[in-house]
Amino acid sequence: MSDERFGYIMGEHKEGFVPLVFHEISESDMESQSTEFLELMASRRTTRQFSTRSVSRSLIENAIMTGGTAPSGAHLQPWTFVAISNPNLKAKIREAAEVEEKKFYEERIPDEWEEVLAPLGTDYVKEHITDAPWLVVLFRHTQRKRDNGEWSPTYYSQESCGIAAGMFISAIHNMGLVTLTHTPSPMGFLGEILGRSEHEKAMLLMPVGYPADGAEAPDIQRKTLDDITEFFE
Repeated sequence: MSDERFGYIMGEHKEGFVPLVFHEISESDMESQSTEFLELMASRRTTRQFSTRSVSRSLIENAIMTGGTAPSGAHLQPWTFVAISNPNLKAKIREAAEVEEKKFYEERIPDEWEEVLAPLGTDYVKEHITDAPWLVVLFRHTQRKRDNGEWSPTYYSQESCGIAAGMFISAIHNMGLVTLTHTPSPMGFLGEILGRSEHEKAMLLMPVGYPADGAEAPDIQRKTLDDITEFFE
């Protein structure tokens, strides 16, 4: 039986399944919505210069919940988003990050990595960690606890968390804020400072907020459609 109000066909379903909610829209609306979203996301830029202006917790919650809608291997949802606004904790994280980053930039960075980082103007000083009103650290679960109490691996956790991060970033940009995907190397200190379990591995540190007055972004270009696609029709 069809019900246009809800956009799906109602009927018998296997145990453990529910009707798929699907609202079909016209092709013209599909074209316009896809173009509008592309234009919105094409305006997204990464900056390392954040305002200290406050951002409400509800906005961060919405972005995290958006990230949590991502598909994941076996629906294990192998992620924890840790959101930090406490100034003392942010300062502690920045101090530890700069210790590791200084070693990386001065002692460990491969020539090939240094070459591609040069246009971005990065260094070991990380003001964004303490300037941004929020830090969101994405932890990837490498194991899960089974009903019998035993621990077992998660599946496709790297891919799953990557998708969740992308959806979180899209949500942040959609609400009019900016973020940065920061990967201090190594990142073990984040789990220690934030008291995470051994099976949770820090994947991304993302400051979130408004851009600072006069904030800049690297003068770089994205690849074209032809650069990143190949069609077989």
